Amino acid sequence: MTKLSSLLAALALAGSYSFAHAQVSVQGGVLVGANGMTLYTFDKDMAGSGKSACNGGCASNWPPLTATMAPSGEGYSLIQRDDGVQQVAYKGKPLYYWSKDGKPGDKTGDGVNNLWHAAMP
Repeated sequence: MTKLSSLLAALALAGSYSFAHAQVSVQGGVLVGANGMTLYTFDKDMAGSGKSACNGGCASNWPPLTATMAPSGEGYSLIQRDDGVQQVAYKGKPLYYWSKDGKPGDKTGDGVNNLWHAAMP
């Protein structure tokens, strides 16, 4: 792992972080951020509503993927969070990291409380 990817992983685990243009790719059948960390969706988020149902303490455990520009590719957009920050959404569903994933490729948030799911392309 390079120093940059280590730094990005640490930032993802510390809370939300933002790039001007978010980078999302597919690894192991799930969406991952530029740092290789798994991205998740939340069942309480209504696709296309433009809102996140995960704020405050929830966002501490599930840091949002934020950016000022949506990733290139079909299905990506931005929503405005309650705190004014823009969050990346895929097919209308906001994307999050899980604070307990320790390294790229971890998917320990998949199925948490039967509400959180690894984001699928």
